[in-house]
Amino acid sequence: MKLRFPEGRRAKQLRRIAYYERLMVSMREEPTRAAREALRRYYESPAWKRDFLADEAGLLPRGLRRGVLSEDGLYELLEETEELK
Repeated sequence: MKLRFPEGRRAKQLRRIAYYERLMVSMREEPTRAAREALRRYYESPAWKRDFLADEAGLLPRGLRRGVLSEDGLYELLEETEELK
């Protein structure tokens, strides 16, 4: 399946990934309930799945930090911070 995104949509996708990547990094340093909830909502959303599939298809820029698209990494962070719920 070939994924294609209109240019404006791609820019929005890259900003979204970068935002959640920064949020994930900040959660490792100083976990907050609000950040955890935002990451959980993203992880469970269709947007995360589209971003994940775009990464798997090689459609994201090489230099883009994308740890947030690691299923295990994000899941484990959410589990580690479960007590913030």
